[in-house]
Amino acid sequence: MPIIDVHSHLGDILYHHGGHLIYRKGIPMPSGFDIVSYNESMLQRSFGIGDKLYPLVKGWATKVERARNFAATLENMSQSLDELGIDYTVCLPIQPYVSYRDLAEARRRDGRILPFTSIDFALGSEAIRQVCEDIEDGAMGLKLHPIIQARPLSDPLVHTTLRAIESYNVPVLTHAGVSQYYLGKEAVRNKPENGDIPAVETLIKAFPGINFVVGHAGLFQVKDVIKRLGGLPNVWVDTSFQPPEIIARLIKVFGDDKVMYASDWPYGYRPPAFKATKLACKNDVDLEYKVFYENAAKLLGLVQ
Repeated sequence: MPIIDVHSHLGDILYHHGGHLIYRKGIPMPSGFDIVSYNESMLQRSFGIGDKLYPLVKGWATKVERARNFAATLENMSQSLDELGIDYTVCLPIQPYVSYRDLAEARRRDGRILPFTSIDFALGSEAIRQVCEDIEDGAMGLKLHPIIQARPLSDPLVHTTLRAIESYNVPVLTHAGVSQYYLGKEAVRNKPENGDIPAVETLIKAFPGINFVVGHAGLFQVKDVIKRLGGLPNVWVDTSFQPPEIIARLIKVFGDDKVMYASDWPYGYRPPAFKATKLACKNDVDLEYKVFYENAAKLLGLVQ
């Protein structure tokens, strides 16, 4: 069965010049027992209290996820793809730290990479031209991360950029859900409120002609995603960080053609994300084909 992982990252997406990390060699992926690997061993099952647990463990979880971020090399990604025999992975840049150009170069070295582009807010209105040029060069979609980029989805540059790319018919994948990425003195950089689901809903409804992927299906705000976005014709969701039972619920609410396998590598490891999604499909081979491959392939224009 062919597989597309629709949500992953390369390079250091938290700090400037993060693309330099891509080609470093010999950096091991973090291993051993920690709060994140424990959650993965449980296939992200939080028994309905994940939104209450996260504030208690977010410091530990952020420390682990930062360590994974600093190991997001091409060498490690390629090994991860080999491990599960994944055919393609969508790679999502986050400006100003990792750019489409960084990922386009990585794709020349590993053809399984499907690069998106990102808005560089420091460029002002020139960012729109850059995004359009990236799409014309081969970027397969646009990534928005309102928390790491510290720009709400209501930012005027987000809206003008979306208007500019609407005719290209490429998807927009936005982070959704409350999360944090910085610790200590840098904690002031966290803008978790920018991941709230009502803001995602407002943006999606403002652009009915654009196909949106709701990243992580909203993390611990997945119930809000189901309530607010279920049934909207221009919404897809990815399965990263969701347990089997929730993935099955997403398939029921959004339809079997709107849910796509994802890991958020390196923040999430691929094998547990794969197992959770496969369990949600309940041995339905046709459903597995859609969720693991066909839905993403159609959305990205790889197949008709």
